[in-house]
Amino acid sequence: MKWWLRYFSLWIKWIESSQLSLKREIGSDNINKRILGKEQENKAVDYLLSKGYTILEKNYLRRTGEIDIVVKSPDDYLVAVEVKYRSSDRFGSPFSAVNYTKQRKIYKTLLFYMSEHNIPMDAKCRFDVVGIYGDNRLEHLINAFEAC
Repeated sequence: MKWWLRYFSLWIKWIESSQLSLKREIGSDNINKRILGKEQENKAVDYLLSKGYTILEKNYLRRTGEIDIVVKSPDDYLVAVEVKYRSSDRFGSPFSAVNYTKQRKIYKTLLFYMSEHNIPMDAKCRFDVVGIYGDNRLEHLINAFEAC
């Protein structure tokens, strides 16, 4: 075997092994965050169902963004619900994480949802945020922000 070919194959093996360990480190953290996120979204769904909401869709994803939960409220509003979890108040409340950029993405994504489901653009809709804290406290902020 030529020396450069041997060197190249060893180099490739080294790159692959370092990428695998990096993927393991990054992947496990992402999996834990996804599992935690799903658990919190399920808590929010249970809460909304107990308040008389009808779940229309969960994790509605389009190129403009994602809506965690799309629901129909008891007073017949189409509601885009953003679920935010904070293990502590150290980095602010869950509601402070829904900034203008996030609001804009949710608004544009709700427009996609309305278009795909033939919901008239003049239908009553609003944007809610469900904040969940590390001590299992849950707060529902109705009409958290206006359409952008």
